[in-house]
Amino acid sequence: MAPALAAHRSKITQNAALFARISAVHDAPSTADLPADAQRLVDLVHKSFAKNGATLEGGAKTRYAAIQARLAELYTKFSNNVLADEEGYVLFLDEGQLGGLPADFVAAAGRAAESLGQPGRYAITNTRSSMDAFLTFSTERGLREKVWRTYYSRAGNGDANDNHAVIAEILRLRDERVELLGFDNYAAWQLQDRMAQEPARVRDLLESVWKASTARVTEEVADMQQLAESEGADLEIEPWDYRFYAEKVRRARYALDSGEVKQYLQLAKLRDAMFYVAGEVFGFRFTPVEAGSVPTFHQDVEVFEVTDRDSGAHVGLFYLDPFARQGKRSGAWATTYRSHTNFDGEETVLAANNSNFVAGSPGEPTLISWDDATTLFHEFGHGLHYLTSACAYPSLNGGVRDFIEFQSQLLERWLLSDRVIEKFLVHHETGQPMPAELVAKIRKASTFNQGFSTTECLASALMDLAFHTADPEGLDPRAFEEAELARLGMPSELVMRHRTPHFAHVFAGEGYATGYYGYMWADVLTADAAEAFAEAEGGFFDADVARRLVTNLFAPGNSVDPTIAYRAFRGRDARIDALMRDRGFAGSASGGTH
Repeated sequence: MAPALAAHRSKITQNAALFARISAVHDAPSTADLPADAQRLVDLVHKSFAKNGATLEGGAKTRYAAIQARLAELYTKFSNNVLADEEGYVLFLDEGQLGGLPADFVAAAGRAAESLGQPGRYAITNTRSSMDAFLTFSTERGLREKVWRTYYSRAGNGDANDNHAVIAEILRLRDERVELLGFDNYAAWQLQDRMAQEPARVRDLLESVWKASTARVTEEVADMQQLAESEGADLEIEPWDYRFYAEKVRRARYALDSGEVKQYLQLAKLRDAMFYVAGEVFGFRFTPVEAGSVPTFHQDVEVFEVTDRDSGAHVGLFYLDPFARQGKRSGAWATTYRSHTNFDGEETVLAANNSNFVAGSPGEPTLISWDDATTLFHEFGHGLHYLTSACAYPSLNGGVRDFIEFQSQLLERWLLSDRVIEKFLVHHETGQPMPAELVAKIRKASTFNQGFSTTECLASALMDLAFHTADPEGLDPRAFEEAELARLGMPSELVMRHRTPHFAHVFAGEGYATGYYGYMWADVLTADAAEAFAEAEGGFFDADVARRLVTNLFAPGNSVDPTIAYRAFRGRDARIDALMRDRGFAGSASGGTH
């Protein structure tokens, strides 16, 4: 259906009579008298039509529509190839190959193997949650390498599911399409209505952090190498060793055991914690909806009615789909089935969060890692962005791509707030809160391994930008990735968070194409906003800062320019030095505004 839907959208954006009416409203003197949100709507709709081919005529118009249809087909093919490799490559282990793996992971792997027709064995599936845990804990170095190679080679194995030719065609078609509109490259076209506005500003931000993050990688690798040698290991740190030895260094330096932390991270309790934050900061109440009374697409999906905590007014429904299953794409994401609007009768929100956790044994709680708990809160930030919407016009919900990760990244900060720790991070067996000394270790280690996490993300963002500013004619994606990372000085001990053949953010659609930098851009805002809460009397539950946050940065969606909205919240632009402090890179970059 993707090509058919793309053709349908092209008929709308290329409808000359419709665009003439949009232009008439846009150019009318009386438009200046409309409310501010209506003026922004008129401007954005006009730009969107122009950006998507409404000004083209004749053969250019026909070619543009044909490119759109073909790209839609390629995006679907890209996604299907990735999914095929995620489901087609499973490593089955026997009892003697489980060294170092936590008991709950082993149990989950056993259930996975049984469901795949291999009872008595253990399945390491080709998903991030399974790969990450295995690489962190397995003492079998050869198996770690096998799992690492399988995961990071998804859709890049030279077989029927290889995406390199698909990517090459996508890049050529994107470039041809924007050339029809008079743009030098796809990045310039894509960024014209983002906060960054132009590729040079994106590159400046990413490279200002790159030097500090890769320098930290060098330090992290040296620490790991020293520890490995002290244990008598005869090896050089490779990418499949990074998580394993980072965990050992973490334990040695901070006496922090990820397995111990996990005992306090029950999925059900974390869900309750999110709802508590939503009540205290955003004024919402979440009430379970009786199973079967609302249609869902799978029995795992939980539904909650969201109401205003004070007035009891209905806000919307929230769908939570937490567990992995066959046919479900990997990762975590948020979406809406219906967005808020009140310009022609009020419609309430249908919001959803989706994850891929491995369910606990029957009757046992599902325990997740600290990273997974952070991701759970992250996606809930998107959900709260949907639910707080006060937008009159449905197309103004959300926001520009390099701003909409701000709300989700900021919500991660509440996971480590005192109230959440005391009330919800309790041991799954004893019910006792996480001990103060363990909390102190987590906070002390908060900047640990930031070289790895920052560099793998920056590498993906820099590659995204490079692909969309290069001449795509004759470009070999595999060779281009290798050459560009070498030019950047990519440390050999790790890889991009999303390697090119499975970089779905960028090549399974256009939402994040030349937009993956948005996570880093938004994190500058996040770090700066977090300091606003830290400076307030009530900390992360300070009522005044929370009110300003919801009023200025959540509820308006895209009805206000995000740069103006942030100034209204903070009284100034965000400063990059907050990000550098947050990641433990203080003093590594200037404190410019953002």
